[in-house]
Amino acid sequence: MTDSSRLAADTTMGAVTLDVADLDAMTAYYRDGVGLTVLSAEPARDGAPATTSLGRGIQPLVVLRHAPSLRHAGPREAGLFHTAILFETAGALAAAVAAVAQRYPGTFTGSSDHLVSEAFYFDDPEGNGVELYLDRARTAWSWTHGQVEMSTLFLDPNAFLQQHLDEQALAAHGSAPATVGHVHLSVGDVDTARRFYVDELGFDQTTSLGGQALFVSAGGYHHHMAMNVWRSRGAGRRQAALGLGRVDIVLPDADALGAVGERLGHYGHAVRDDGAGLGVDDPWGNALRLSAAG
Repeated sequence: MTDSSRLAADTTMGAVTLDVADLDAMTAYYRDGVGLTVLSAEPARDGAPATTSLGRGIQPLVVLRHAPSLRHAGPREAGLFHTAILFETAGALAAAVAAVAQRYPGTFTGSSDHLVSEAFYFDDPEGNGVELYLDRARTAWSWTHGQVEMSTLFLDPNAFLQQHLDEQALAAHGSAPATVGHVHLSVGDVDTARRFYVDELGFDQTTSLGGQALFVSAGGYHHHMAMNVWRSRGAGRRQAALGLGRVDIVLPDADALGAVGERLGHYGHAVRDDGAGLGVDDPWGNALRLSAAG
């Protein structure tokens, strides 16, 4: 039996689309720093903007959409907090961290041991947050009453690189597997975020920090999405601006996609169906696209 009010357990995150002012500079950052491969580059045509898709293997992780006429978002507006790229090995993470730090000095903003993961934080050239991280084994995660234990402990970036960065890891940079592990948003208030993302969209709450932040997932992951008010408490609906363009969420099959579409419609959300996926906006105008795998 599956719970029709919840997202399917094997739901995953897809690509994050960013609206950018300088397509070349942003492409270089995600290619030469983070180590993603340019999968496609489409010129502007018929009113559609130029776009560059970057990823690992054939899987797009970041899609850059050229929008030079848009303004930069204000620091207290809702939108993207960070895109979190998940690596499979400590060596692959170390290689990515080293490459960004070396090629883009001054963009490093911190690192933390979260108990469930080890994470390094950067800002891309247009101020979008980027997290590069590695999960600890699920057997090491601690759950109490359905809530996963996470923390923010000191993680020495130099010690991590000294321990894990070697010639093999450097040689594999750009080819080792990576995915979008989670997406973290800035929102106006946590209660509204919980109502939309948990009660209506169907994620499970995995932990919360009072009225400051909410972490949600499908299938027992520590979090596929998070929402916080650390910079954006009280923010209203977004206006057109650079930054987050869209968050993609991938359901396992057409039945799971249909179920979430029906659920969102039941709650009165305007769901856009383009024949290949469903679009919906969260209460702050952050655009989500839901599609079926395959």
